Amino acid sequence: MTRLLDLGIDRIRTIIMDMAKLSEHSVFASIESYDKGTKIKKQIFEWSERLRVLQDESSDLAIELIARYQPVATDLRFIRSCMEISYGFSRFGRYAYDIVDVLETIGYGKSCDKTAVLEMAKTVREMILLSVRGLEIRDNDTSAKLYEMDDTVDALYRRYLREIIARDDQNREKTDLRCYISVLLILRYLERISDHACYIGDSIHYSTTGISSPRR
Repeated sequence: MTRLLDLGIDRIRTIIMDMAKLSEHSVFASIESYDKGTKIKKQIFEWSERLRVLQDESSDLAIELIARYQPVATDLRFIRSCMEISYGFSRFGRYAYDIVDVLETIGYGKSCDKTAVLEMAKTVREMILLSVRGLEIRDNDTSAKLYEMDDTVDALYRRYLREIIARDDQNREKTDLRCYISVLLILRYLERISDHACYIGDSIHYSTTGISSPRR
């Protein structure tokens, strides 16, 4: 006989996977917007708001299940982890919106060097896909893999900062100031997405093992 708690857990799982796909799509679309100059701020905002609503829905359901059924062990860990994972996916959507907001506020900078952003975006895309896949199959090794990739993202961010500092004033004058500002902001948002992917990996690890991730 199916427990009412099981039905609630299945509902949370469905919400979380819906958020996973929507947040993934949001970030990928924002990166494409940067690369190709497409204007999709309104669409990304709507997706971000939808993710926020789904996060509230999953959190409310999680609290209700804990209060009504007092789950223990694996069930409790899963419900608790879903609350943190839903927050992570919601942040993906928010940072995707921040990226396109930068593009429409500062400008798309067609003459800007996009190498740094696209290089970091490639790793961040892989991290998002890995976090979603890890959640689907509940792979407790996901966290370690994500942190290795996060080290790469952090290194790229620091490298770009050093390159800007190292450039002399004459070279800076040849580059539109908007390029530096937009690239730095977008790199920072991608770096934060990378961090939240790691936090999702942490929650997967805790949900499956009952032990906090070693890197947390």
